[in-house]
Amino acid sequence: MTIDRRRLLALGAGAGIASLGAAVGAMAPSGTALAEANAAPALPASWIVINALGDLGDPNHPADSPAPDLSPRVLAEAHASGLTAVNVTLGYVSGPEDPFEATIRDIAATDALVRAHSGDVVKVLSVADLRRAKAEGRIGLIYGFQNGAMMGQDAHRVDVFADLGVRVIQLTYNPANQLGDGSMAPQNRGLTPFGREVIARLNARRVMVDLSHSGERTCLEAAQVSRQPISINHTGCRALADLPRNKTDAELRLVAQRGGFVGIYFMPFLNLSGHAHAQDVVAHIDHAINVCGEDHVGIGTDGDVTQIDDLGAYRAQLAKEIAQRRAAGVSALGERPDTYPFVVDLRGPDQFRELARLLKARGYSTGRIEKILGLNFLAYAEAVWGA
Repeated sequence: MTIDRRRLLALGAGAGIASLGAAVGAMAPSGTALAEANAAPALPASWIVINALGDLGDPNHPADSPAPDLSPRVLAEAHASGLTAVNVTLGYVSGPEDPFEATIRDIAATDALVRAHSGDVVKVLSVADLRRAKAEGRIGLIYGFQNGAMMGQDAHRVDVFADLGVRVIQLTYNPANQLGDGSMAPQNRGLTPFGREVIARLNARRVMVDLSHSGERTCLEAAQVSRQPISINHTGCRALADLPRNKTDAELRLVAQRGGFVGIYFMPFLNLSGHAHAQDVVAHIDHAINVCGEDHVGIGTDGDVTQIDDLGAYRAQLAKEIAQRRAAGVSALGERPDTYPFVVDLRGPDQFRELARLLKARGYSTGRIEKILGLNFLAYAEAVWGA
């Protein structure tokens, strides 16, 4: 079984100590009237909201397949959230399956879902598709990978995946692979020669190069050798929380200087306690903007937008899942059985509106908030994919 972060989230909606679970449960809306009373102000209808790494799934009814869950509830709450498009993780991340075969299977399954739900979703192949999704009230699905293991030893497999509509490829997950070292690889050896070859092919096919789970040296070298801007689609700032899954100022700065994009996640790694809150997300966005500039920072939540019905349902599963991830060598420092794998007070279909409210309270202008929620990723996509 592939024991990656998406499966961890899918197996349940929450994890952590009982007191924290009770606190979050108290914040969760119990009915329509309460939800409306607590709702943040609506986003302007014209805004494009792009989640640079997320999911469409129902944590209340987990599925075995990594393909998106396009159930009526998931689609309704995704539309209600204001989401325009999301980079969804397909294909192999970790586990015993053959990486290439598993990835081809996932792409085919997701293509079938898109065809079956064409009134609600659109497969994103271009910036024009992002704009079309907004204009038509559909949700754009950006096909992406979180591991380059499916490349085998053949960089021309990039062409296979690009032709199948994959638009984002993250080079490594947490461990090392044949392309380079991930964030939990102790040697921090950087890119391999094959990794450099894959980046060149990704550039040639105008596929985004994502360094979200990479080691520091891998990220810095990728930013230097890539002929196109690269991204760190879901991360935090190590200056605020010194954990391997967060990025150093050197990484953030170089990626931005070369025209790239940085997405801040809604993950426990934002706080050394493991109990991250919405204000931690705001603090990391603020720091990233100070390092990168306001034109290079957005969001990559690493989660979905479906509301959670029972936060306690997952507590019995979490310790087991963390143990499995650790045994498989894919766990990141900061993953613990007593922490939620998401930000406790920034969940459900109101999360983007609530973040906008908090950023406004921080003193951010409307224009800057609009950039963070989607326009910066849109500009980055145009730089890599073309208009």
